[in-house]
Order: sequence, then C-alpha cells, then structure tokens
Amino acid sequence: MTSHRIVHAAAVGLATLCLTLPALSASASPLKVDPGKSTVTIVFKQLNVPVEASFKKFNAQIDFDGAKPETAKAAVEMDIASFDLGDAQYNQEVMKKDWFNAAQFPKATFTAATIKSAGPGKFTVAGKLSIKGKTSDVSFPLTVKKDGAAQVFDGTLPIKRLTYNIGEGDWKDTDTVADEVLIKFHVVATP
Repeated sequence: MTSHRIVHAAAVGLATLCLTLPALSASASPLKVDPGKSTVTIVFKQLNVPVEASFKKFNAQIDFDGAKPETAKAAVEMDIASFDLGDAQYNQEVMKKDWFNAAQFPKATFTAATIKSAGPGKFTVAGKLSIKGKTSDVSFPLTVKKDGAAQVFDGTLPIKRLTYNIGEGDWKDTDTVADEVLIKFHVVATP
C-alpha cells in the first residue's frame, strides 16, 4: 500500500511538472527543447519522507522573446506512460484508474496564457494545467539564463494532487501521500 502511494504521488507531480515545460523557454522564434539536457522532477512526501520521480517523454512548442514576454506562446504535452518512479511495479500502479488512469487520459497538458517580466532573467508564468480530465489555472516563477546558444529555464510549480483526482477512493487520504506536489523543471532549449 505504501509503494502504491509513492507511485501515485510521484506520477501526479511528474505529470504536472511536464506540463509546465513549454512555458520555460525563451527565444525570438520557436525553440527546440533538448530532452537529453532537460529534466522534469516531481517531488512529494510519502509518510512525510520526500520522494522524487521524473517524466521521460514530452513535447513542447515554445515561442518566446525575453524582451517581449507578453507575446510568448508555450504549450506542453506530457506522455503519462513515461512517468518513472524508478521501479516498474510502482510505475504500473500509478497508471491505474485511481491514480493517473493512463488508459483514458494518456496525456497531460500545459498551455501558457501569460508570461510577465518579474525582473532581470525572472518571469511569472500563468496558464492552464490539465491532468486526468481536470483543468485548473496555475502560476509559477521562472528564471531564464543563457548558456552559449542555449536558453536555460528553471522553475517550480506547486500543485495539489487531489485537484486533479490523482489518488481516488482510499488514496484520497493525505496521511500517507501528501496532497502537496512540487513540479521542478530544468529545460534547455535552442533556436
């Protein structure tokens, strides 16, 4: 039962994080995300112990000019089946109906509505996050820096797993797996 909860929480966090990736890029024209250098990590607590998982597959379309963030466009689609808790049994468990219900909802998405400057190299991103058929408004801080020709985007999006029905039935209990999930991302993109 504990392993199932760990898988559930990790899956929720990871899906959410992956959805935020498109809003992380900055460039004058559409950018190409480098999946080999980009990471999306989900962090949640199970029995009050931090657990990390990652999302291995996602698609992102990003068009962002740091000088004109208000004109930015970003959309991300995450492959729920690529959620990885580091254990095949846990990975299978979180794909089930009570958790991600990957058979009915194979993708999670994030679409940026606004990206606003919050100081040099800092932005505030707001948009819609959809997981397991549930959509909500989300907002998170984003930092952007140059690394040669690449742009590097880092951010953390806090969510609550129960907002997206991740953990239904007995899994709604937050004593074992906390409701709070952090989606942390490090995205490297080039023109």
